[in-house]
Amino acid sequence: MVRYVFQIIVATACATVGLSAETVKPDDAASSPLSIEEIVQRVRPSLATISTTGREGGAYGLGTGFVVSADGLIATNLHVIGEGREFTVELSDGATLEVESVHASDRHRDLAIVKVKPMGKQLQALELSDASSLTQGQPIVMMGNPLGLKHSVVSGIVSAVREVEGQEMIQLAIPIEQGNSGGPVVDMQGRVHGIANMKSLREDNVGFAVDAKHLQLLLEEPNPISLSRWATIGAIDEHQWTPLLGARWRQRAGKIYVTGQGTGFGGRSLCISTADVPEVPFELGVHVKLDDEAGAAGLIFHSDGGDKHYGFYPTNGKLRLTCFNGPTVFTWQILEDVDTPHYRPGEWNHLKVRIEADRLQCFVNEQLVMESRDQTYTSGKIGLAKFRQTEAEFKQFRFADELPGVQLDGAELARFTTLIDDLPNLPTLRPHDIEPLTEKAEASAALLRRRADELVRRAEELRKTAQDVRVQGVTKRLAELVRSDDGEFDLLRAALLLAELDEPDIEVEAYLAQVDQMALELKQSFAEDAAESVKLAKLNDYFFVENGFHGSRSDEYYHRANSYMNRVIDDREGIPVTLSVLYMELGRRVGLDIRGVGLPGHFVVKHIPSSGEPQLVDVFERGQFLSREDAVVLVRLHADRDLREADLEATPKREILIRMIRNLGGLAEAKTDGEALLRYLEALVAIDPESGEYRQQRAGLRAFGNRYAAAIADLDWLLEHAPPGIDLDRIHGMRSALLERLK
Repeated sequence: MVRYVFQIIVATACATVGLSAETVKPDDAASSPLSIEEIVQRVRPSLATISTTGREGGAYGLGTGFVVSADGLIATNLHVIGEGREFTVELSDGATLEVESVHASDRHRDLAIVKVKPMGKQLQALELSDASSLTQGQPIVMMGNPLGLKHSVVSGIVSAVREVEGQEMIQLAIPIEQGNSGGPVVDMQGRVHGIANMKSLREDNVGFAVDAKHLQLLLEEPNPISLSRWATIGAIDEHQWTPLLGARWRQRAGKIYVTGQGTGFGGRSLCISTADVPEVPFELGVHVKLDDEAGAAGLIFHSDGGDKHYGFYPTNGKLRLTCFNGPTVFTWQILEDVDTPHYRPGEWNHLKVRIEADRLQCFVNEQLVMESRDQTYTSGKIGLAKFRQTEAEFKQFRFADELPGVQLDGAELARFTTLIDDLPNLPTLRPHDIEPLTEKAEASAALLRRRADELVRRAEELRKTAQDVRVQGVTKRLAELVRSDDGEFDLLRAALLLAELDEPDIEVEAYLAQVDQMALELKQSFAEDAAESVKLAKLNDYFFVENGFHGSRSDEYYHRANSYMNRVIDDREGIPVTLSVLYMELGRRVGLDIRGVGLPGHFVVKHIPSSGEPQLVDVFERGQFLSREDAVVLVRLHADRDLREADLEATPKREILIRMIRNLGGLAEAKTDGEALLRYLEALVAIDPESGEYRQQRAGLRAFGNRYAAAIADLDWLLEHAPPGIDLDRIHGMRSALLERLK
């Protein structure tokens, strides 16, 4: 027997809809075969993507399945769904269906049939072929999710039917990759002959499939197991907890995890403890961490085992105590909603409720944050709750007459803080240095982690401050450069300073010297008394032919490098405005009067001779001369309007520089790069300090980057100068909000 070295396609790349409710019956076998395109159209609506959950609760793998019955049966490999694992089923149209059970499974054949709720979908089942109808050399098509690439198709032939490791398998001359497992292998009439299962480790283009006849036997003799029984890995201990109202509650390593949306109003889902509740007074506590502070999850108590209970939980960064009197928000009563500095967003927080006969006391991290005398409910079960799409973790759920403190008290905090401050660096740290901290090991470790987080935040602040110092130095030089009464300044130097905002290693003087050297070379190509037309022709030849400066095309057009003058000089590539600035400045150095012209959507230049008419030049198009009619076409193309006389006027250098900054700002905005946007606004304010628009935008970005005091300084300037077009009431509101954040 030929022994193939193969691997089960653990369909799992680890770690890391139909048109009809009836089976799709292909044409008679004697009919003409379908094209691959037709097969894809027929099979794809029946495909399903199956995703499994790993032992740690994260995504584990991806495989394929296909509909075999319109009432919700989906076939796949057993190893795709994984024994004891949770999994989800997604149709080819993106709809996720609820899994009811594993309808049938065969460990020996590595087959499984999953039962899902159609949820109003008209599932389109594929027809299973007659047993043993394949012939050697017969063409086949396989569809699946190889390497996570959903709904891929590949064609090949049947090589043989042979025994592999004691199993009769269909050998395919076809590549099978991780993620193909469970996918249908169909003939050219669209009938399923096999289920993709294995790949050969010896040959890339050899794979194996389980014969569909075994699938038919499973359909005839199912052995259904409910999903709750099947998914035993991480399953909640039903002796300790009773989950209610949907969502997915799991338990491992002493923690409880909840994912998915509950079926209750607002996504509410409960996990009620089965333990006997002590007599009042008693305390109830748990550590909780949310994946998203916009969600909500925490403690419940005095529960009737259904919709009525109290809840104490964080939501939107605040702590809330609510009395739930029924199934909908109209029956819920928020008793307290408190914003407190003792709650630490994104971290583990300890919630505690002290329940007395006549009051409720709610604590976060050992700090009392609210009290209530509400006595709507005075007894009932205890447990956990989550709302909306929240994913949350819980640990150390405890209740007792009085819970021991989990945080350091004032004296302990001071002592342990001193111990931490006195710790040597890690290379010289010895075991006895940390011995005193082990008296309260968990609290000390939490304190060390918070100190580390504070240092990380402080380091990030210092990096931002270093950036601000550098940027302010550049913008100060830029402001001094452009500050002239006649608006004339060295535009090339200004463009290089603009690039220095993002590229701190630029040597501006070196690039200026390089352009001066280019001008010297250009001058040597014509006589000292050469006519302006000759100089212009030589400039074009030198710029475009000898040095190869050219406009950036396709996707590269929007690369930031095209807006950095140093990169334009180095790479000989740019966008219209940067190429034009270099062209203008090189021309100025050889005695040509060339001005920028900011046509809407396309920047050009014009040569103004000492006598005669100005000539428009499109530097982006290798120095093409433009007529007025050409300008009309450009304006219509980019602005969808007629040319105006003002369009042909020379653009002041200050406006050219602002246009360059705005180009960079647009690129940063597309990438949601707030820090880069702030750098460009710093430059805009330096160039145009009287602009209320730029000041207001800078204030917003400063606030977004947690530079609250700097943002307030901009708002104060706006309130003092009251520039036109600024809503001062809004400015007052922004200022008040920022002052609150500074408290």
